Amino acid sequence: MNDDLAALSARIDRTNELLTRMLAEVAKTPSTHAIFVDAGYLYAAAGRLAAGTEDRRAFDLDAEGLIEALIDRARSIFADSRLLRVYWYDGARRRIHTAEQQSIAELPDVKVRLGNLNANNQQKGVDSLIRTDLESLARHRAISDAALLGGDEDLVSAVEAAQGYGARVHLWGIEAPEGRNQAEPLLWEVDSQRTLDLEFFKPYVSRRAVAYEPTASRPTRDDVRFVGAQIAAKWLAERGRAALQELLPGHPYLPGSVDQDLLVEAEGLLQYSLRGQADLRRALRDGFWEHLQGQY
Repeated sequence: MNDDLAALSARIDRTNELLTRMLAEVAKTPSTHAIFVDAGYLYAAAGRLAAGTEDRRAFDLDAEGLIEALIDRARSIFADSRLLRVYWYDGARRRIHTAEQQSIAELPDVKVRLGNLNANNQQKGVDSLIRTDLESLARHRAISDAALLGGDEDLVSAVEAAQGYGARVHLWGIEAPEGRNQAEPLLWEVDSQRTLDLEFFKPYVSRRAVAYEPTASRPTRDDVRFVGAQIAAKWLAERGRAALQELLPGHPYLPGSVDQDLLVEAEGLLQYSLRGQADLRRALRDGFWEHLQGQY
């Protein structure tokens, strides 16, 4: 009987010793975190907050400085953890990097992942990229924590996938001047929430100055109509007939992003501001539509 108790005690001691060693090894292995940035959400929300507009062309973003600030913020939150990298998700036509995206991709510890942009400048495929990366990193135990800067409800599945493999997902949002800019179902699913305020973004977002002044000579409606047709020809050559077929059912209205592109390009060609010039804006759109309809 005593021999049995002694053997049992010895096995318990060996088991405790193995557990102690295992816990010591785990303690020496640092936790790892990664930052996931939905750039579409970032530009829209930070632009509206700090520059008063969601139009990327109307403000400059110091992406390098902002990414450093996000890394510093994560370092303070995940004090005993090391950074894996920052994942930067954005859209680009035919998934070809813009000059700005290329400069971001060249930053240390940053991985740029591109979805597509459709004819209306809407991102496609970005949410699925985020889900793929979050799920894969969590499944392979490459991260223990994920800081997700985004607001789209479609990201809920990405959060659930990562949590299913044991990772904790922390949602970072951008202060909204009015209301809320993150979907409630997303807020419900994450492990924690934080909001980055105006003071955080002020050093990195600046409104662009208008590159030209209106000339004294006001163009005629025919001049503006002709410029609208020129831009339409270029638009069609770049985007093709599939985009045209998608656009035509909306006549006489243009999607906001297309209308804004048309205005900015026309003002550059004319060297004249069309802001507040309702009759010239109508002539511009008329010229744009007339050319496209003539090609259909």
